[in-house]
Amino acid sequence: MARLFEAVWPRKREELTMSSFPDDLRYTHDHEWLKAHGTSWRVGITQFAVDQLGDITLVDLPKDGDLVTKGQRFGTIESVKSVSDLYAPVSGKVTAINPTLKDSPELVNSEPYGKGWMIELEPTEQSELDELMSPDDYTKHVSSQ
Repeated sequence: MARLFEAVWPRKREELTMSSFPDDLRYTHDHEWLKAHGTSWRVGITQFAVDQLGDITLVDLPKDGDLVTKGQRFGTIESVKSVSDLYAPVSGKVTAINPTLKDSPELVNSEPYGKGWMIELEPTEQSELDELMSPDDYTKHVSSQ
């Protein structure tokens, strides 16, 4: 998603701290997050991405069982401002999709780290998880944009 964002994030850089982003998640440069969920990893977009997009109106996700490749498009998210691609944070098999987003995509706005999750992945390349950013690294990444 970082590739498509042109707007300035509404928060001031000095307001960003590690507590700006949940510390039990891992992050990508494209503003997706991952959280361990059993043997799978739950995936969503960060508050930074939500702030960039504005009001979410549609989320198009892959099907359960689909294979995704790290860095490749796995879906799209539409807002009142734009349509943006969603990029796979790691390679793997989709083990679940969030069915509530079909009728309530606004959950991504109100609860991006909770009920607004998008998919669950079972990674096929465990080493790719080591390449994800910590909350501190992600805060520095966002601050530099």
